Amino acid sequence: MSGLRSLVARRLLLGAVQTVAVVLLVFALTEALPGDAAVALAGDQPDPARIAAIREAMHLDRPAHERLADWVTGLFHGDLGTSLTSGRPVGGYLAESFGPTLLLATLTLALLVPIGFGLGMLAARHEGRPADRLISSVTLAVYAVPEFALGMLLVTALALRPGGLPPTAVGYGTDLLGRPAVLVLPVLVLLSRPVCSLSRLVRAGLIDALASPYVAHARRYGVSGARVHCAHALPGALVPAVQQLARTLDWLLCGVVVVEALFVIPGLGTVLLDAVAERDVPVVQGLAVVFGVLTVLLHLGADLVAHRRAPRAGVAA
Repeated sequence: MSGLRSLVARRLLLGAVQTVAVVLLVFALTEALPGDAAVALAGDQPDPARIAAIREAMHLDRPAHERLADWVTGLFHGDLGTSLTSGRPVGGYLAESFGPTLLLATLTLALLVPIGFGLGMLAARHEGRPADRLISSVTLAVYAVPEFALGMLLVTALALRPGGLPPTAVGYGTDLLGRPAVLVLPVLVLLSRPVCSLSRLVRAGLIDALASPYVAHARRYGVSGARVHCAHALPGALVPAVQQLARTLDWLLCGVVVVEALFVIPGLGTVLLDAVAERDVPVVQGLAVVFGVLTVLLHLGADLVAHRRAPRAGVAA
């Protein structure tokens, strides 16, 4: 228990340092973005006096260190700032857009776990046989296809025909469950590469575990093949698989910009693209902070699971 508490304390401290570094880096990078939100809001033929008035109203005329201090102070009070273009609180703006991204991530993860583990276990059980070679070849080929290319191929094959799947989510707003068919293509694209990564990790972990002394010992005592795989070998393969799941969920929540842009999903990725295009600095900064905190928490959870599973595998050995 003391080892677990020590691990949690170290990871929380490291996570806090990483979050602070993200905050400072994001502020510095957003300051370096080309363009000016005041110029964008002033119109196609901006008047210098109007630009100056907008900059003053948005506090963009203040020194960077003062704006950084105000922003960090607001973060400690749970205030992510106010959007420069819409005037809405960034927290509420992101909460509204978080639903579609969370829905896509949940559906993808719900399919990823059984498919990824199932393919990995099947390949490991038939190591070196045609089933193993087929699974390995297909997953390697699918992983090599970029997301935008796979998305275009799926749209061409499944959407551009009478009665096909909806190619985009235009017209559905944030209520994507109103017509579940609109989620099929985005989920397929999001599922493609993580399934390949997870299945190959599970396969490699199971093959190593099946060759270990404690599995050989279980077999000598007459333990059946299915029980050897599920009760003795699989727990030893869970550590890298769980960490891969954490990385995948992190990517699903924080990095689905390409997929959301391709299928016009009104989620966090689309919000990020729009904010960068409009130089809406508070929204970009708020998203970066949310992404950073989510990443820290997800990887902390994965480390705790790995810490819990690794000693058991070691004892069993």
